[in-house]
Amino acid sequence: MELAKKAAHGDDRAFEELVHLYEKRVYNMALKITGSPEDAFDLSQNAFIRVWKSLKTFKGEAKFSTWLFRIVANLCTDFMRKQSRRSETPLVIDGEDESFEYEPPDERAEPERELSRKELRRELDYAISQLSEEHRTVFVLREIDDLSYAEIADVLGVEEGTVKSRLSRARGRLREILVERGNIPDGFASKEMKGR
Repeated sequence: MELAKKAAHGDDRAFEELVHLYEKRVYNMALKITGSPEDAFDLSQNAFIRVWKSLKTFKGEAKFSTWLFRIVANLCTDFMRKQSRRSETPLVIDGEDESFEYEPPDERAEPERELSRKELRRELDYAISQLSEEHRTVFVLREIDDLSYAEIADVLGVEEGTVKSRLSRARGRLREILVERGNIPDGFASKEMKGR
């Protein structure tokens, strides 16, 4: 990526453009993994600081976005491990915090439909927060950040088969949680939840 090369050679404007291009995706990724808007903001800032400091080591062998997401995933993983040592409190995204997603509201939606959508999103956020760290990370990278299996494998430093296995388990666990909470009927499984 040309912007990354320019930024690596000290071009501040190129780096600002990179931040502008990726800040929303980085924040949303950190938010889905940590479940906390404040922690996601801090981790996003730390990720870009780390990118700035290590940009000269970026060789361009992988895509810039893959390299960036690897940094974010590593920071989130380290953070979550430290958090789990401090307390065993489960991650729960407060219903009011779901608005931290960078998504413009749909002005055309009817109020009841909008409320139903928010409730479903809250339930999905809760279910995602209940996944193990490794399953949550792979699910976020695939389903939210839309990375390919190969890109996820590269970001996490694992085999593609491991990515597929973790993703399958994550989808299965999400389905179980949603069934337990009465959000989808028992016995119902969409193609998406079974895997693609």
